[in-house]
Amino acid sequence: MKYTVNDFFLYYIEMSGDANCQKLFEAEEKIKLLEAITEEQANYSYAPNKWSLKQVVGHMTDHERIMTYRALRISRKDDTPLLGYDQNVYADNSNSKNLPFKQVLEDYKNTRKASISFMNCLSQEQWKLKGKIWKFHLSVEETMRAVIGHDIHHFNVIQEKYKIL
Repeated sequence: MKYTVNDFFLYYIEMSGDANCQKLFEAEEKIKLLEAITEEQANYSYAPNKWSLKQVVGHMTDHERIMTYRALRISRKDDTPLLGYDQNVYADNSNSKNLPFKQVLEDYKNTRKASISFMNCLSQEQWKLKGKIWKFHLSVEETMRAVIGHDIHHFNVIQEKYKIL
């Protein structure tokens, strides 16, 4: 790989590969793996001060919402620069760790459905529009690829560190 996780969006875009972006969002095999996780497993954290699996899924949901909102703004030709966000502040202030894992997962799935609906409404021209997100100039497609690449990254971490999937 050309990029590392420290390259942020570029790394996540690269993680998404060359597959059709919408098809990547519609794939359900990872969701099926999450559906098999027990409440006990969902509360597991592989080290002190690391997120529980519930918090990881909550983080993935937050990230998808934020990035899809950014893609929406770019697709509507809103050229306002979009600021970054601190994932730790979001995780620390999320209620996902206190919710049943089924509810956290349902929120993730509902967010995914909304993202797919958004993408299905875009024209070919809109997919190509670019905007500034933090220090990056990304197209709508690259923004959405960063979402799915972010998921791929976290599923790899779940397999490696949590040893659940």
